[in-house]
Amino acid sequence: MLTSSDPSDEPLTDRTVDGFHRGRFFLVQPAKGGHRAGMDALVLAAATPSGFAGMAVDFGAGAGAVGFAVAARCPAARVLLVERSPEMVSFARLSLANAGNSHLASRIDILQTDVSLAGRAREAAGLRDRSADFVLMNPPFNEPIDRSTPNELRREAHVGSGSVFADWLRSAAAVLKPRGKVALIARPSSLADILTALSGRFGGAEILPVYATLSRPAIRIVVRAIRGARGAPSIMPPLVLHREEDQSFTAEADAILSGESSLFDD
Repeated sequence: MLTSSDPSDEPLTDRTVDGFHRGRFFLVQPAKGGHRAGMDALVLAAATPSGFAGMAVDFGAGAGAVGFAVAARCPAARVLLVERSPEMVSFARLSLANAGNSHLASRIDILQTDVSLAGRAREAAGLRDRSADFVLMNPPFNEPIDRSTPNELRREAHVGSGSVFADWLRSAAAVLKPRGKVALIARPSSLADILTALSGRFGGAEILPVYATLSRPAIRIVVRAIRGARGAPSIMPPLVLHREEDQSFTAEADAILSGESSLFDD
């Protein structure tokens, strides 16, 4: 990730402009006090196949990291960023207007709404049924009792309700076309809740563990599933982020984080 000041503005202390995928896209993000994109977003975005050419919807988009990463890696993809927080929507709009993203801007739209809305309320808010080919989500998966994120804006992005997976996956099932795919990233401890929420709507789940190093337990899981499928879950080969000997990125992790490879080799 590269960090610079926005050349189109006076120097500002409340935001940064950060480059990702080796400068192929840029995010305007809160300098402090809000959610800032990191490896989770880039790993999740890589769950889309490299040749993806449909409509991808980024649930809980924040400043737009996942959606921008999909658009940058998949030149025929169209992206809808969906975010509830007015503050983070403003950062997503600043990101879209950044000159470094001019090559992507025509393929990205932004919708401010709550992805947990149901039925007619969801449709009225602009999330149309059967309109998407792929939904990506990085739900707030910290427990409410976790007080490690005291800032309100950051807490909203990190701390979820007990029904967050059920609510978000219900909306994903409605928004997706038949046989469309959903992908999400979460802590391994959330796997049971995720599989329960997928049941009846999605099948053929692929579960990919993410390790900091192979000598430590997995720190994340990426789960990808198909709308309307009935296949059993599969455990996929893991992504290992760092080499044991020097903690540098593995070649596979470097390729994924720089937007040069897909997570599931498709």
